[in-house]
Amino acid sequence: MTTDAETPALRRAIIDTGAIGANVEHVRSLVAPAQVMAVVKAGGYGHGAAEVARAALDGGADWLGVADVDEALALRAAGITAPVLAWLHGHDPRFEAAVASGVSLGISSRRQLERATDAGTAQHPAHLHLKVDTGLGRNGVERDEWQPLFAAAAAAEATGRIRVDGLFSHLANALPDDDRAQLEAFDEATAVARDAGLDPQLRHIASTAAALRLPEARLDLVRLGIGLYGLSPFDDATSHELGLRPALRLESRLISVKHVAAGTGVSYGYTYRPDADSWLGLVPLGYADGIPRHVSNRGSVWVNGRVHPIVGRVAMDQFVVDLGEHRAAVGDRVVLFGGTTGHGDAAEAGEPFPSADDWARAAHTINYEIVTRLGRRVKRVYG
Repeated sequence: MTTDAETPALRRAIIDTGAIGANVEHVRSLVAPAQVMAVVKAGGYGHGAAEVARAALDGGADWLGVADVDEALALRAAGITAPVLAWLHGHDPRFEAAVASGVSLGISSRRQLERATDAGTAQHPAHLHLKVDTGLGRNGVERDEWQPLFAAAAAAEATGRIRVDGLFSHLANALPDDDRAQLEAFDEATAVARDAGLDPQLRHIASTAAALRLPEARLDLVRLGIGLYGLSPFDDATSHELGLRPALRLESRLISVKHVAAGTGVSYGYTYRPDADSWLGLVPLGYADGIPRHVSNRGSVWVNGRVHPIVGRVAMDQFVVDLGEHRAAVGDRVVLFGGTTGHGDAAEAGEPFPSADDWARAAHTINYEIVTRLGRRVKRVYG
């Protein structure tokens, strides 16, 4: 792990790769014999795709999942040879590079199937997972196209240019009855695929939420997304309650500390004025780094053993913290989030760090967005 002395402290995210591996191990113990796909799209949800992928594989992940082929090829360029599935493609995709690199393709349309068939050969067939829309209303083959697409896939498979290894869908994670209705539709799609002559060995529909709470959705493989990073997909259960460890702690240092009189306006628009004389600290992260502007006058950070409010408007590169009577010094450590639960529990014993869930509530969003949006100026440090 890079040390404090080696790493500029202006903006950094400390990634606990041990937590990534432990989260995979924990979920594997719950869903076995189903396989586990570690989803590392969007730069590993802001944690770093290649580093997270390695940690997840060390923890026992069987597959890696990404959104697009470019993300998959970046993993290959990083020396990662594990099975990878990429499932989101452009309007007229080309799959030759993916096939040559052994990347499996999620196929959601007849055009994509044709392009994959064009890219495959009898010596190097394109490996496919066909995606069906079972009710989410996003990507995936619609019900009235299931039979024609499956028949075309079976014909292409007979030429040796493709192999249909999987069939998958995505739950809406709405009400349990809605998810079960999607499961029934998926069973129907499976039957139609087999009637067409296909034999997909990997059926998957569950992401973290269903993997944890809907056992019948685990099937042959589950896709571990937000849970991989130790965050809860539920409003009514914390990471700790689910047996997960958050993997990311976002840190900085105070770069300015000043004493101001009561009533002094703070930041753009003077949306905050302290009620009493107060110490203000300046933190060098802003919305250019992924700090939501919506946490203005709502969020909080940890400084010197105490949690203090973010005050005034978050700017592009910085925000202000009201330290009250508790004077701090330039260079003092700031933890924006990194707690283990949604209640500010500590990532380090005795330290009440805010959590990504706390920040999500302050910003009226979800923990997925809080970690994924972190920008390029935030240095990732692994340990």
